[in-house]
Amino acid sequence: MKTLRPLQKFLVVVLLAAALGACAKAPGTGRTIFTGGMSPEDERRIGAQEHSKILAEFGGAYRDPELNAYVNRIGDELVSISEQPDLDFTFTVLDTPIVNAFALPGGYVYVTRGLVELANDEAELAGVMAHEIGHVTARHSAERYGSNVAATIANIGVAILAGGQAAQASSTATGLALQSYSRDQELEADTLGVRYLARNSYDPEAMASFLESMQAHSRLEAELAGRPGAADQFNIMQTHPRTSDRIEQAIQRASASQVANPQRLRERLLQQLDGVVYGDSPQQGFVRGNAFLHPELRFAFEAPPGFRLTNTPSAVIGSGPGNTRMVFESGGRFSGGMQSYVSDQWARGSQLRGLQPISQPGIEGATAITEVRGNGSRLDARIAALRTDEGQVYRLIYAAPDLGGRDDAAFLRSIESFRLLSAAEAASLKPYRIELYSVRPGDTPASLAERFPYDDGFDLKRFLVLNGLVQGAALTPGQQVKLVVE
Repeated sequence: MKTLRPLQKFLVVVLLAAALGACAKAPGTGRTIFTGGMSPEDERRIGAQEHSKILAEFGGAYRDPELNAYVNRIGDELVSISEQPDLDFTFTVLDTPIVNAFALPGGYVYVTRGLVELANDEAELAGVMAHEIGHVTARHSAERYGSNVAATIANIGVAILAGGQAAQASSTATGLALQSYSRDQELEADTLGVRYLARNSYDPEAMASFLESMQAHSRLEAELAGRPGAADQFNIMQTHPRTSDRIEQAIQRASASQVANPQRLRERLLQQLDGVVYGDSPQQGFVRGNAFLHPELRFAFEAPPGFRLTNTPSAVIGSGPGNTRMVFESGGRFSGGMQSYVSDQWARGSQLRGLQPISQPGIEGATAITEVRGNGSRLDARIAALRTDEGQVYRLIYAAPDLGGRDDAAFLRSIESFRLLSAAEAASLKPYRIELYSVRPGDTPASLAERFPYDDGFDLKRFLVLNGLVQGAALTPGQQVKLVVE
């Protein structure tokens, strides 16, 4: 057996003392967890410093005082019957059509506009929020941080016993803030969420019904992206690993299967959704078929034929036939020559072919062909940088496995379609919105889906998913449903 030197013994004792002193009892579960020394004050500080980053990444908070007040009321009522009723929670509706919800340390809880619109009663929305509150009261972020610290301590201990250099921590508390939770932590959050629902007389089964809606939504998103077999990549469950069986297990663990007079409160939620922006907001620009139009920045362009566009706060991403791709993004401001911008600024160090200028009304730019690599594959790329009279630069990247004449001609036409919008054109662009409709005799899902403002053949599926219905569902006269209108 190897004998430890005095310094080694001292360091081992220090590490063990640090580990024992970094434990705490989680208020929600009563379980003793290893926090790595992260205090509740640390959690609040991390949440506060990450809050502005979350707003920037997800398009900011949705500008609807009534909807925000409604969501905050639900959240406050759930917190009031939790194990931490005095913790100052912050609830935010993010202005994005993405369906998601998450919590940061210290009581920062977020639901997206897309998720609120997908819910079909208040109990479903409350179930999502209760789940995220459960992550906070169980101090899962601190526990996750503690797991990382524990691994680091173990590495340091091995290094000390081996007589080598101490290992260094590879992650910070902030870096861990948005990682996904374990399945056990998700089950705990569901159990706590069910407990909070039951205490507020909501139907705990709303958690299961909304899980089905989210799964149907992810399948539809995959189909819209032209990748029907990749539904998991569009699923919130990637970061929230949950199944219907686990939710039923959580209901039993919380002893909440027998709630007296369980409430769903469908009408109360639907009234809040009437008139809410659906899909892209004016601040983020609109996807209309294969065109992208931005009423606030006053520009528009068309993607090549066959492309499907996805709008995000940072870029417009397109996927087309034959594994072709495109990205549209802001390039900041630049006052020099645009060919110089492409060769010396944006694509500096890249091999460029056919660098040439672009001149259109109110627009100056340059384009070239280069090569890009990603995921181990090589793609040819047509790149273009376009500057408006105000000095704002926009960048387009089109990539294809083999940039043949037909593809490149389509890419060039897309570049040439970039144009500035007049004030009148910009003012005429309006977002899609949710509109409540009372079903009349003779109405069917198919006939109501025809009112949707899309032309891609997915209107019926959109209607069913948005309203939590399955194929072949019958409608009842007087039933309130959600439509999407222009």
